[in-house]
Amino acid sequence: MTDPILPSSAPAVDSTTEGASAEDAVQLNGDSETVHADRLWRDDGWTARVIKNEDDEGWAVAMIKDGEAEPALVGPWTMGRNKKDPKPLDTAAFNTLVKTASEVLRRHEQQLRAQLHKAVRVASADGNDELDITLDIVPDEDEPYALLTALDAYGEQLAQVQVAPNFKLSKASASAWVENEFRRPG
Repeated sequence: MTDPILPSSAPAVDSTTEGASAEDAVQLNGDSETVHADRLWRDDGWTARVIKNEDDEGWAVAMIKDGEAEPALVGPWTMGRNKKDPKPLDTAAFNTLVKTASEVLRRHEQQLRAQLHKAVRVASADGNDELDITLDIVPDEDEPYALLTALDAYGEQLAQVQVAPNFKLSKASASAWVENEFRRPG
């Protein structure tokens, strides 16, 4: 995420901070330092970096959460008064970017959770209670699988079996599993 310190006495030229001062370039090497520069703003676990937009003549800003290799958010950045250079970063802009990037990450986590976790409610075998049946997919690179779990009304686990990651959880498949006394589905 950060550039290595170069042995040269001249500051490194980094295309992502083109036009930044030598002081800004030197401060790029410190991971946890607070930096408040025109094109680089690092604070509160986030880094905002103004970069040249490769798609057109304008500028973009990349928001990177500390410890992550890829930006959480990349978006257009406003031109300055001279219509050539980017507008400098400031506290208000940085705080807005942090809020937006955090929301993007939160939505991504929610979407991933929704893809990996399913739940339905069905009647118990005797019909007197309701059971929550959950399917949690474990996306292991080598051997993905899913856990099919039955929970009673109090959240106590009644049964759990490992199933294929492509198991389709529905009210019908959950009811069939309950009626089959929680034996592993075929």
